[in-house]
Amino acid sequence: MGSRAEAIGVLRAGAAQADITPHGGIHLSGAVGQFRPAQFAYDRLYAKALVLEQDGRKFCLVALDLTILTEEWTARIREAASARFGFEPDAVMVHVTQTHSAPSLGYFMVDEDFTGIPEDMEWLLGSQAEYGEFALNRILEAMELAEASLAPARIRMGSGVEGRLACNRRAVKNDGKVYMPGPKWQPPLGPTGIRYMEGPIDPEVGVISLQTAALEPLAFLLHYTCHPVNVFPKPNVSADWPGAWAEEMRHAFGEGCVPLVVNGCCGNINPWDPFDPDYAPDHVRMGRMLAATSRKVLDTLSVEEDTRLDWKIRCVKVPVREVEPELLERAKQMLSEHPEPFWSKKDPTQIEPAWMEAASVMSVDLLRRRTPELDYEIQVLRLGRAAIVGLPGEPFVEGQLRLKMESPAWPTYVAHCTSHYAGYLPTREAFARGGHEATTRYWSKLVPEALDMVVDNAVEVLREVFTE
Repeated sequence: MGSRAEAIGVLRAGAAQADITPHGGIHLSGAVGQFRPAQFAYDRLYAKALVLEQDGRKFCLVALDLTILTEEWTARIREAASARFGFEPDAVMVHVTQTHSAPSLGYFMVDEDFTGIPEDMEWLLGSQAEYGEFALNRILEAMELAEASLAPARIRMGSGVEGRLACNRRAVKNDGKVYMPGPKWQPPLGPTGIRYMEGPIDPEVGVISLQTAALEPLAFLLHYTCHPVNVFPKPNVSADWPGAWAEEMRHAFGEGCVPLVVNGCCGNINPWDPFDPDYAPDHVRMGRMLAATSRKVLDTLSVEEDTRLDWKIRCVKVPVREVEPELLERAKQMLSEHPEPFWSKKDPTQIEPAWMEAASVMSVDLLRRRTPELDYEIQVLRLGRAAIVGLPGEPFVEGQLRLKMESPAWPTYVAHCTSHYAGYLPTREAFARGGHEATTRYWSKLVPEALDMVVDNAVEVLREVFTE
């Protein structure tokens, strides 16, 4: 957006939420090739919308308690928001917290040109259209209610730290390769084969408070960085720690307040502590601890004078990686022998892993042949002196840390899994060690330099937005 020399007008804000909890039987995403129809709801899923308006210009941030979001559904949300509420398409940021105990919006497990999935196995594509239509209506309902509640708003913002809840999940072994530790202690002595964890975490707990002139809390933007996998892999619906955090804040500050959680670059971050024999996954405990830190942060904050609202989008051409010849040949052989998916003999809910590997590898090759470069959307929102950076896919936390260090804005909070599905963005160094996030699959389809390209461009956009 262009710069404005005129005086900055009053900032208005409105927030609302709508229930998007699926009915029983809807497939829960988060596991590769495993059918997980919803059995029970631990807690509710929500679509949350924050509308910001200044001098007639409106922006909407949508946060969804879902796993994955594809470009098709972002486009549908933006188009409907434009037609019904007058938003410019680039003034809508759509973010999923990536809880692994929820459905997704859009097909993302294989490429659109891959034809080996039968119609009666739609779930294997990653989502079900039936749920998508239901969720879309509720998302638009939240946006409508948020816009209808616009009122003059004051901003308070700041950060704390909480380093006990997230762990780098790439464990380096004696041979230099990596694996992902699970949530259970390995008897009798624990994970003695781990030499060290490959990278850092980001312990920042970000809090942006929007309140009315009467000092009533209107909404919170809350930032932390960790995979929401405390409830996973149980076939139960849950918003995981982002939902628990939000509920704790609502209980503390009133049902009229809408807390939106912005999950950061957690591509290599889990809550599972590999070195604590007493660790047990507990999303409610995690939410309570984050809420306790949030309240301490709020005690230190004063009202911000800067209320400027601005935003910008940049699309970057990121190359798709070339599939290794031996890997591609193995995939072709499997799909030649088994054109359609078949169930594993070990687990009746699981498609044979070798078939899923072949379909995923072939999908990377199909994508690269059709589109050698992926259009990667970087979206920056300026809210006063704070920046919210929307990045698609699952970037490694090292990219987020560099972005925060080089950003002209403090605080800078990153919202991963925005706008479309891009898979993992590991560091260059991670590729040599392999592992789930770096081995060539449809969820890891970009070149090793992708993360650096994205961070470089995001920093440039931040500098443009915060110097205009």
